[in-house]
Amino acid sequence: MEGALEVLILLQLFSFCVTAFIRSLNQFEGFYLQVSAPQVKKKKRKENGAAPAVTAKKKKMKKGPVDKKMMEQQCPSNGTGGVGAEVLHALLTDLTKVNNSRERASRLFQWLICPNQDKTFFRDCWEKKPLLIRRQNPDYYQGLFSTAEFDRILRTDDVQYGVNLDVTSYTNGKRETHNPPGRALPYTVWDFYEVPGCSLRMLNPQAFSSTVWNVLSILQEKFGSMAGANVYLTPAGTQGFAPHYDDIEAFIVQLEGKKHWRVYNPRSKDEALPLVPSPNFSQAEIGKPILDVVLEAGDLLYLPRGFIHQGDCLPDAHSLHITISSFQRNSWGDLLLKVMPAALEMAMEEDVEFRKGLPIDYLTFMGVQNSDKEDPRRDTFVSHVEGLIKKLMSYAPVDAAVDQKAREFLHDCLPPALSEEEKSSSVYGASARWEDGEAVDVAVRMKGQTKIRLIRAGVARLCSDGEAVHLYYTTENSRVYHKEEPKSIEIKAEHTDAVEFLIHNYPKFVAVASLPCDSAEDKARVSLSRENSKPCWTLAFQDRRCTPAL
Repeated sequence: MEGALEVLILLQLFSFCVTAFIRSLNQFEGFYLQVSAPQVKKKKRKENGAAPAVTAKKKKMKKGPVDKKMMEQQCPSNGTGGVGAEVLHALLTDLTKVNNSRERASRLFQWLICPNQDKTFFRDCWEKKPLLIRRQNPDYYQGLFSTAEFDRILRTDDVQYGVNLDVTSYTNGKRETHNPPGRALPYTVWDFYEVPGCSLRMLNPQAFSSTVWNVLSILQEKFGSMAGANVYLTPAGTQGFAPHYDDIEAFIVQLEGKKHWRVYNPRSKDEALPLVPSPNFSQAEIGKPILDVVLEAGDLLYLPRGFIHQGDCLPDAHSLHITISSFQRNSWGDLLLKVMPAALEMAMEEDVEFRKGLPIDYLTFMGVQNSDKEDPRRDTFVSHVEGLIKKLMSYAPVDAAVDQKAREFLHDCLPPALSEEEKSSSVYGASARWEDGEAVDVAVRMKGQTKIRLIRAGVARLCSDGEAVHLYYTTENSRVYHKEEPKSIEIKAEHTDAVEFLIHNYPKFVAVASLPCDSAEDKARVSLSRENSKPCWTLAFQDRRCTPAL
């Protein structure tokens, strides 16, 4: 093959997530190469593994119309113009062309809360106060989910009561769940909806809806925390849930009909930003609402965790809304729950002060039964404890604790909803197959000029447990929460720098030859991941003689 071809490649252990990109100057220069520079200069930069420089003129020609179109679709007519399912589909399609998945997540979130700017939102509202967005545009979120899709899922998928669907009611101050055992078949589900007037809550629509899955898998990179969702379908004139607060940041997206919402401040500082959801409250326990509104299709209501809320349907319309949620157990306190035990363990191993014995008589002056005593020994004891706690911080393994949180996050994550381009240039689009009695198109050839990168920013992370380094990844997670065990591969010590190099260079593509390894053999091992002669990571190339077709 003449020249160097550029193509996205996915490197993975049972779907590890690095992409490779081989550039062809004569075939794809107009599409991939954003530079008009002398051939010699381009060749020199390519040999060094560097991306060609982009001239200011070229930037303007390419960036202007693309960004304008993208912004128009992120926030059509400032969030009040006529849009529909085809526009959401077009937005998601255009997002696949955004090179950086973090930027992709920011643009999708901007569309969600438009016309508010995300920086203003996170400064003024996030974890602080509710936000109501009225659009007078019932089609704004069209295409995200619908009652028709709800019905289709009931008919075609294995929806189980209590696992995927709850049937609920709230009448005369009493909240009830009416789930029968087994599969939620359309006949019984719609009978519950029509006759007693029960609400239907689909607990994990991302497991059944490709659009919801796509949206959430993108947004989780914005939040740095799992993004989940529930769908609520409520008959006219009914209420499905008692007043309560949640332990998540909630974005209530009204899809069809309308719903009356009442929102209340946390009852005390102790209930602000709670770690767990509340029990059901009675009306007498919650006071007066700070917000009393009717959401119509196209509107959004953001609720920080801890704000009590209840929603009921008006007599003249049903309601369908989806609640997008995130930031469950993602607080400073949750991080410290991992930091402090590890810090104490290290301190006891390394510092004799933490191993010295307690005073032999401490039980005579400490403890609740002695808390009212005026005993100078108490002051000395407490002061010593405070000193040890201050000293403890020098042993705090903050990075290791963050890695623990990161491992949990990657396990919680949805797998990326790969675009057709990502599939076609990865193992998912590999042309390897059985044909005429033999396996064909299974060979892999790697060159030094082959360009590689992570397929998405948030799909992989290096973490150490103190003894070994593992690369955790999300590409083989399930759309069902924690259905699969965490996915990881142990990385040899001599290869960790090369993997870090790939991670830190995202979204740039880097040449295999530029990987910081001691030998060409190690560079090939990192790229191919043939640990112990076993092909752990599978590659996809544009060369159809040995790679998947693009």
